[in-house]
Amino acid sequence: MKLVVVSAGLSVPSSTRLLADRLAAATAERAPADVRVDVRVIELRDLAVEIAHNFASGFPGPDLASALDAVAEADGLIVVTPVFSASYSGLFKSFFDVLGVRDQDALAGKPVLIAATGGTARHSLVLDHALRPLFAYLKAVVVPTGVYTASEDWGAEGLPGRIERAAGELAALMTGLSAGREAGRGAGREAEQAGPGKDGGFTVVPFEEQLAALRG
Repeated sequence: MKLVVVSAGLSVPSSTRLLADRLAAATAERAPADVRVDVRVIELRDLAVEIAHNFASGFPGPDLASALDAVAEADGLIVVTPVFSASYSGLFKSFFDVLGVRDQDALAGKPVLIAATGGTARHSLVLDHALRPLFAYLKAVVVPTGVYTASEDWGAEGLPGRIERAAGELAALMTGLSAGREAGRGAGREAEQAGPGKDGGFTVVPFEEQLAALRG
């Protein structure tokens, strides 16, 4: 499975990247033992110039194009942004604006774990008031548990539990959807091998069966 992590942290080191890494590690640990999880981290600060040029020219540079392709091909996403002015950062929003313009269905049905970092717990509502509506608009499947981390949360008791819970939800969705795709491909191969049926058409897998496969 392909897990892509999008981090919009600006500083080095970055608490945003730290949270992203912890979420990615926890998600990979919760995948089935027989499933390999390939993790790619995209640092948006490295793409800031290409994102700006894309708005002006309409064409992504090579690094931005690679990042957009990785997001579109991922089995699941972890997205983490610092909070600026009580919302996600402009760089974070710009990246997903570019993605939406390039392919408005790039995130359709894709599991997404949302997370954010900020200096105070008062900004925790950014998860439900900004991030969740954004990815709902992009047709993604946002996991129930989001993770917000204020400065005082690092080293506190509650953070590991929230990370574990969110990572488990994302891993379960990714595993179920991946299994569903494999089942769909298998059914397609069987239909091709069977050839035309008595009515001259090919075997069709009922939607109910495909939906049951996706739900695991």
